[in-house]
Amino acid sequence: MSAFRIISLTALACFWCVALLALRFHSSGSTGFSFLIWNLFLAAIPLGFSLLLEKVRHWSLALPLLASWLLFFPNAPYVLTDLVHLRVRGDVPLWLDLLMLLSFALVSLWMGFQSLRLVQHWVARRTSTAVSWLFVLTSLILSGFGIYLGRFLRWNSWDIISRPGALLGDITMRLMDPLAHGRTWGVTLGFGGLLIIAYLFWIFAAVPARQEPSPARHE
Repeated sequence: MSAFRIISLTALACFWCVALLALRFHSSGSTGFSFLIWNLFLAAIPLGFSLLLEKVRHWSLALPLLASWLLFFPNAPYVLTDLVHLRVRGDVPLWLDLLMLLSFALVSLWMGFQSLRLVQHWVARRTSTAVSWLFVLTSLILSGFGIYLGRFLRWNSWDIISRPGALLGDITMRLMDPLAHGRTWGVTLGFGGLLIIAYLFWIFAAVPARQEPSPARHE
């Protein structure tokens, strides 16, 4: 898929999400769930990095982009966990909130997977297919860990710059004593496994089925 088509489809999908959120604002008379706009923006950042990476040829320029992409990539699947906010609220129909949350989650996940596919292609061209798949699996497991850090410990991607000591302290504590932090690894492996399965479904669904040759006609 060309960069133009990716950007166009992303813009259309984001417009759909924002329209649903605006409808909810109108229905409820409040600006609840406005945080979804910020989450959608964060989910789009790795897609931007991956599109830039497509134009890079040398590893010296690619490594900072790859590191930035990996840092922000968990923000895309993280939006799936915003479904925890689904509950009956005043006069707003529950189905509208469900539709809105699912739209933001699925659009964010699509942007994340599209960015991962672009990065995977870039890595495969410069290394090998096996290395690119190892990169994919590692990135998705790390995303499960990132989802845990964001949802349960409330860390953000930019905290690695603004509060590196505290963030690395939380991570080190869980690495040094994994048995004492069962939820950490349950969420990490659970969401990481779910993302791997979803990505494989997404990849193979995008591959056109091979057509069987038509039987020869006998005149």
